[in-house]
Amino acid sequence: MTETFGSYVHEAHGPVNSGDGPQYIYYAAQARLEEQASRRPQTIGEEDRDHLAARFVPPRGMQHARNRLDETNTVLIDGVPGSGRRTAALMLLHDLPDATGSLHELPDTSDDTAALALDAGDIGDGDRLLLDLSEADESRYIAVQSALSDFRDSLVRHGAHLVVVLPHRLGYLLQGELKRLTAEIGRPSAQRVLITHLRHEGIEPPRSELDGSGLTSYLPQLPMQDIVGLAHRIRRRRDTSSADRGFSDWLAESLVDQHDQTARVAADLASQRDGRRRALLLSVALFHGATPETVLRGANTLLGVLSHPPDPTPRLDRADLHSELSDIGAEARPDGRVRFRIVGYDRAVRDHFWTFLPDIRRQLRDWFDACLVDPSLAQSDRKEAVARFAAQSLRTARPEDLSWLAHRWTSDRAPAHLVPDAAQLLALGLDDEQHGRHFRQQIYDWSTSTETGAGLRGVLVLVCSRTMARSHPDQALVRLHHLARRSNGVVGARARQALLDLAQSEHRLYRRLLDRLAAGINQGQWAEDSALFLELADPVRLMGYRSVRESLISCWNGVLRRPVESWAEPLARWLTAGEDLRHRDLVLRVLTAACDADVRASGCLYSAALRWQYADPSASRAETVSVLLRKINTAQGIESYPLAV
Repeated sequence: MTETFGSYVHEAHGPVNSGDGPQYIYYAAQARLEEQASRRPQTIGEEDRDHLAARFVPPRGMQHARNRLDETNTVLIDGVPGSGRRTAALMLLHDLPDATGSLHELPDTSDDTAALALDAGDIGDGDRLLLDLSEADESRYIAVQSALSDFRDSLVRHGAHLVVVLPHRLGYLLQGELKRLTAEIGRPSAQRVLITHLRHEGIEPPRSELDGSGLTSYLPQLPMQDIVGLAHRIRRRRDTSSADRGFSDWLAESLVDQHDQTARVAADLASQRDGRRRALLLSVALFHGATPETVLRGANTLLGVLSHPPDPTPRLDRADLHSELSDIGAEARPDGRVRFRIVGYDRAVRDHFWTFLPDIRRQLRDWFDACLVDPSLAQSDRKEAVARFAAQSLRTARPEDLSWLAHRWTSDRAPAHLVPDAAQLLALGLDDEQHGRHFRQQIYDWSTSTETGAGLRGVLVLVCSRTMARSHPDQALVRLHHLARRSNGVVGARARQALLDLAQSEHRLYRRLLDRLAAGINQGQWAEDSALFLELADPVRLMGYRSVRESLISCWNGVLRRPVESWAEPLARWLTAGEDLRHRDLVLRVLTAACDADVRASGCLYSAALRWQYADPSASRAETVSVLLRKINTAQGIESYPLAV
């Protein structure tokens, strides 16, 4: 006998899908990630950094850190968690004068190598490098310190700068010779940070309302990112409120999380030991703002997962759902949505269950899985529930629960409507400061595994290109490259396009992918690398750099040994670029060097060039092919004659 609360609604399934099947699901997932990104902007990209710089409030110790960076090209930032260490580190790099290189974060996972220490190959001329060790473990922290001396020598040679965010809890492991490079920052004024962000949103908060709203005691307790989040919520309230509402209303509505109901929830649960009511309590908390039917199904599902004995009382002798909700302090509002009467009570309930019932956390994961599989759950309710569940899993150091669900929800047998939920889970994990590295490493492992299914690969392409690329573009590029190599069909096409878009977005990433393709083509393991090279390689971009030309030569060397029809069209683009006298010498030098004095490869190259010339006879094309032949002959030790063409 299945136990139920209140009214039972049989198969009251609402609309789940529309549009073009998997394509619709993919775009739904993409839209959800873009919305999440807008709520929590990252700060590696130049546009995001400019946005942040305009709102940045320098903390105590910032000038000392600048001096250290100017003097030694390196500074180690320390400070208590929540003080804005990472933001300060980014602003130190962003504000460097006459910076000629790129600003990027050093990898923090073992991508294609067992090493997790520092690699001088990540340094370019004039680069500004960020290394965030705030959540590093002891072994990683010690390894980085051991490698830092040689790495700093390379920094100086390249005119580059490095800012390291230290793990405050491991201060006792800091080596003595590095202490002179350390700068400790304090926490900036919380109220000033809030005011600055609000003013940039066009909101001038009255000082009297800020001082009299309880913020003076509340703000100092918040991490800097939560203060920024509060400003964002106030702005959203302003944009969605009626004209008769003012700042005090926007602020009050934005301070829901200020209401700490922890003690009240603990007392209520201590006095209420009925398992059925507790199940309803947690269901309301997780699906807060959902319909009564959703809350009821959630409670019944939880009882089933926990093998709770059914209630033998006849159904009509038991209270209905309205009464059950009232008993736990909840109600169905006029909009038909169930909420607790006390503001902040739902969060306190979630916190209590995950904190003080640690022995059922795995069952809570299974319960959430069962609830989300139900296609009747509305998209808006799914999105909010996923965010709440992820917050609890991450808070209680269970990132593996999110990985497990994402893998399960993208399996071949999983319903398609779970794809946006899986993408959101992984994106939330990637954005988490404490557990982001866990997810970057997990996604790397998935992207390199032959056992990863097409559904999960599709989600990985999405989260790498839409989420990881914004904060860790180098690591996103590595993962997309692996996915492009191993994926077929629509997923493979999306992976290739996402990889190419990312590589073409920045010179440094373009060079990095060229290097990876050169290595892959030489190894001959992945046929996809040749196709990627032919689409990526630009006959003009960065050709003045010797390292770029070497990578191009290496790639063409492998490509020219493949069937001519596979590279004839891309070759035409290169020869067309060679018609321009400004580029001709370097373009043709790369192509002839790629033949490596190989007669067969040189012959195929020259024959393809002749076909290109005959397709559109012109003086510039004839001259380009003539110069190409002279270079081929020179490379083979053959004396060139004026009438050779």
